[in-house]
Amino acid sequence: MTRIDFHSNVPDKIAYACRLVRKAWAANTRLVLMTDDAAQLAQLNAAMWTFSATDFLPHVLADDPLAAQTPIILTDNDAAALPHYELLVNLSQRAPANLAQFARMIEVISSDEVDAAAGRKRYVAYKQQEYPLTHFVAGKT
Repeated sequence: MTRIDFHSNVPDKIAYACRLVRKAWAANTRLVLMTDDAAQLAQLNAAMWTFSATDFLPHVLADDPLAAQTPIILTDNDAAALPHYELLVNLSQRAPANLAQFARMIEVISSDEVDAAAGRKRYVAYKQQEYPLTHFVAGKT
């Protein structure tokens, strides 16, 4: 069953996701990042190129011909064909349709009240489905 980790109270979801990606990539983990829409997807894609002057994060969009050979996939489409299912980072406000195919998912929840409320609803839904859940509050030690 998919392990789900909630990271809440995140001030900047895109920057936070880039740090998660850097850590996962350093551990040789293949991952997929799910966004709400094309605008957030474009923002994430741009940030992945400019996030760090010293880190290269090899990524493509899910429909790219190189997706099968690329460890980091970006998408805003639940129906996208994905080449791997190790880790899903969910930046969207919806539960991914293909969640059960992943070994692990990280839900990134911002400090914005609308995003936080959507995250709480997903947490309750996942708990009712008996997914193993953990919760990390960003900024707390």
